[in-house]
Amino acid sequence: MNHSEFWTVLDDVFGSAYGQALAKNLALPELGHRTADELLEAGEPPLAVWGALCREMNVEDKVFHHRVNPKERS
Repeated sequence: MNHSEFWTVLDDVFGSAYGQALAKNLALPELGHRTADELLEAGEPPLAVWGALCREMNVEDKVFHHRVNPKERS
């Protein structure tokens, strides 16, 4: 997963406004209580951040959402 895929699936799964709010405000305990924005800025791999965010939000079934054909995403 690259950065653009991270932002695309964040919007797909949570919606644009809510996804952006989560990235900016939700501290992820398994990655040092930093937000997705902070983690990505610090160089953490986007897939690791996405996985932690999915687990924190209890949507583990979406961890590999970026691998689904965009026409088939729900």
